[in-house]
Amino acid sequence: MDYKQGYVYELMDNGGPTNVRESYFKEAVDEMMRSRVLCAKANAKLPDDPGYVKDLEELFGRSLDGIRILTPFICDFGNRVKFGKGVFINHSAILSASGGIEFEDGVSIAPGVRIATINHDFNERHTKYTYGKVTIKRNAWIGMNVTICPGVTVGEYAVVAAGAVLTKDVPAYAVVGGVPAKVIKMQDPAEQKER
Repeated sequence: MDYKQGYVYELMDNGGPTNVRESYFKEAVDEMMRSRVLCAKANAKLPDDPGYVKDLEELFGRSLDGIRILTPFICDFGNRVKFGKGVFINHSAILSASGGIEFEDGVSIAPGVRIATINHDFNERHTKYTYGKVTIKRNAWIGMNVTICPGVTVGEYAVVAAGAVLTKDVPAYAVVGGVPAKVIKMQDPAEQKER
């Protein structure tokens, strides 16, 4: 069967499932390889070599002016990541981005953060995948070694404690932590300042 270009991404946007044995999945495989090669090029450069930013700009297909990403950095679907202004991603981040990831303005990501937007079907785990977009809202702060699971939205100004595992949405202005993460306290919105 012939599939139109981009069909695999329509399936991903709708949560899947996709099947690796179908011909439409080749488009996804090609993007994974393109993204892995560009990340490898960026990571092979010294951190003080500004050339690594050009590799990441090619990865995301856009200028990264006002966005800072430190290497080492891994992203398997550069075409599925969106950035607002003033986003900072510290080193050793892993973005499994096939389901889509959006970083809104002012988001801060600490070292070692892992974001997953894909999951394996429970019974057909080697061939079928499902997806859930991850959205990190304005001025949220994600702590070191946090894991964010598919389909999670982190509310604006939320703070996620180091080592937390997010399996469900985080309210705006919440401070959350733990495995799985739970609300520890709420911040006063009046005390927050634009970053």
